[in-house]
Amino acid sequence: MNNLFVYCEIEGGAIADVSLELLTKGRSLANRLNCRLEAVVAGSKLEGIEKQIMPYGADKLHLFDDARLYPYTSLPHTSILVNLFREEKPQICLMGATVIGRDLGPRVSSALGSGLTADCTSLEIGAHEDRKQGKTYENLLYQIRPAFGGNIVATIINPEHRPQMATVREGVMKKERQDGPHPGEVVSYEVDRYVSGADFAVKIISRQIEKAKHNVKNAPVIVSGGYGMGSKENFQLLFDLAKVLNAEVGASRAAVDAGYCDHDRQIGQTGLTVRPKLYIACGISGQIQHIAGMQESAIIISINSDPAAPVNTIADYVITGTVEDVIPKMIKYYKKNSK
Repeated sequence: MNNLFVYCEIEGGAIADVSLELLTKGRSLANRLNCRLEAVVAGSKLEGIEKQIMPYGADKLHLFDDARLYPYTSLPHTSILVNLFREEKPQICLMGATVIGRDLGPRVSSALGSGLTADCTSLEIGAHEDRKQGKTYENLLYQIRPAFGGNIVATIINPEHRPQMATVREGVMKKERQDGPHPGEVVSYEVDRYVSGADFAVKIISRQIEKAKHNVKNAPVIVSGGYGMGSKENFQLLFDLAKVLNAEVGASRAAVDAGYCDHDRQIGQTGLTVRPKLYIACGISGQIQHIAGMQESAIIISINSDPAAPVNTIADYVITGTVEDVIPKMIKYYKKNSK
């Protein structure tokens, strides 16, 4: 009762990275709330799946193992969470802001009348004073995300209804295994008690998944360009630099919209969230939408002709100059010193 739940997605027998990230964050939130962290997994052939989950801090795993639950379909998974939550009454539920999470979250939230904040970039615990009603609420989930086109950062709360629900995109939170032993309780459920036969009316006959062409998300070094690159031809400079550094190329939304780069390289609120060891921002102004996707980089270098560019405020090193002048010099330098 009143514990923190994480819905864990599964693909090919492995728990999704975003779910492990949410378990890590959930562990710290549960510690703050002095409650238990509980995970929910629904799928097929789940024997031993707890070995992937417990090391990330879960105290309890709710397991729904049935051949009809994989691949994911909307109605069975919705019924599982709605009926389980009516029994368990969690105070918080976290999901990944994935294709599945964006389908499942609103369905569960609507059925329970709980409310849902999508695409959060931060989650914290805090209090809220409602001066109009003269009430003070303790230990609420602060659901933090950019709003109004990224012009402000909004903190959203849900004082009255439970569970407090939020989705978080992959890469926003850190994924860390807990130290020490990983004991935890595993409870297996009879699926037919939670899901009606009508919910299984839709059956997936064939399923094809196209893998990403690029591995920008996991690259240790990213060279990223913005609208300030000026043209698709200038953007080629970034690929030349990335080749020398054994890096991947990223882009801001403005650069993608201008046709300088493919959409699957887009970094930011509406693209990828990355945490490289080195992020080189070239011709990127640094609006909050882009910063939300790369601010956790270990080292940030900004190359910009505008010394007042917002990205410079979070950069570890700032090179003031045009990309046409600076990047060829960097390429020449690294080629010379990498031999």
